[in-house]
Formats: sequence, structure tokens, C-alpha cells
Amino acid sequence: MRTFIRSTAVATTAVSLALLVTACGSGEKSDSGEGGKDSAPSTSATSAPAAKALSAAELDKLIVEKGDLKGYQVQKAGAEDVVTADKVTADKPACTPIAHAMSFISPGSPAASAERKVLAEPKKDATASPEDAILGGLGVQVTAVTLGSYDDQGAQDAFASVKKAGTECAGGFDVVHGAEKTKVSKVAPASITAGDEAVAFTVTSDLEGEPFTSKLVVFRKGNTLASFSTISFAPGGVQALPTPVIDAQAAKLG
Repeated sequence: MRTFIRSTAVATTAVSLALLVTACGSGEKSDSGEGGKDSAPSTSATSAPAAKALSAAELDKLIVEKGDLKGYQVQKAGAEDVVTADKVTADKPACTPIAHAMSFISPGSPAASAERKVLAEPKKDATASPEDAILGGLGVQVTAVTLGSYDDQGAQDAFASVKKAGTECAGGFDVVHGAEKTKVSKVAPASITAGDEAVAFTVTSDLEGEPFTSKLVVFRKGNTLASFSTISFAPGGVQALPTPVIDAQAAKLG
């Protein structure tokens, strides 16, 4: 996760510079509130009929893109962002689904996956100094979006494992991502409604001795699982779910 956080910081800085260096007026401000769709976590039945997984090419057409969102930049995840599932482990096996969902990895055993990095465009302020503009840009929300498609009941099982992990790992766990170790101190439930069933969490991690708050959302639509891991370098971290991103992805999945 630290690798993703660091690479995201670089990407955010680059986008901020590109967007703010020519700022000469007001820009769009993304609505990062949790919005009216929030409600208690879905408890939909997981008895959908067996299904055949979509291919990576099919998922690539279904994952959220720039044209689906206003006020956001959408990038394909780079090689430095995406790792194989065996490279991310948790000291508590039950917590692995959350560790994976936070790390550009679809939980469980997907047959195919697709990934995007979605960055909220920083608010343009013609009066801001270059330094303040960059700092403001670093405070935007960045969301790792992952779609995974599964055969048979794989999506239902993977979703159930994430939901179970939210309960069993509430008190925290350690994540090993490659050669780096991150301590998650708390996993708290949040409200979300999306797809056939959905869960959301506020995740508090330790980042170089300071608490780092992020949001995690996973929803299932048929035999596809959509995961959203959102970070921000603003003071206090992420305060709200990336509702516009979630809604846009849910709309594309139907």
C-alpha cells in the first residue's frame, strides 16, 4: 500500500501541475460527499445463478473512464501500481481480502481484472501561489478502481470474504506489500448502497508514524466485483466516499 500511496503522490503532483499552471478562472469542483445514495450496507441475497467470467478486454470496456466523469482525470494503472496477489499478504489471513482490495487487487480468485486510477481535478484558483496550488492539488482524492470478474459463485464468495474481514479485522492488522510493511490500526464500517450488494469502510493506517485515513468500497454486480480504494494527502485524510466515481462505475455495470 505504501508503494501505491507514493506513486499516487507523484501522479497527483503531475496532474496538479498540469491543471493548475494554466489556471485562469474557476474550475469544476468535484462532489466528494457521500450523497443521497448512502444507506445501511446491502444485505442482498448471494444466490445469483452461476455465470461465466468476462475477459480482461471486456472489463476494460466496462471500467470507468474520463468520459464517464466530470471534474476527474482517469489514468490506466501502471506497472508500479499493480502487483500479483501473492505479493500482498496480511498477518491475519482473514484480513487479506481487505489488504487486496486496498492494493489494486480484486479479492478472491478472479478470472480477469482491470484497473484505473481516478484523480479529482483540484479546484483552480488564479490567485493562489504556485506553492499553494501544488499543496492544494496534493489534497485531492485519488481512487484506485479495480474490476474483477469471476466464474460461477466466485464473486459472491469474494464479496462475502471482504464483508467478513470488515468485522474480523476491525481492530487492525499488518499488511506486507512486497518488501514494505504497513500497519492498519482500525477498520470501521461506513454506509453505501451500490450494485447487488455493497460494503464500505473507513481504514486508518500508520504512515511514517502518523495516522492516515482512507476509504474502501467494494460492491458486487452479478459476477463482477468493483473495488474503490480512496486516499488523499489533505489534513485528516479522506473524509467522504468517492460517490461520483462509485455511481459512474455502477452505471456502466448496469
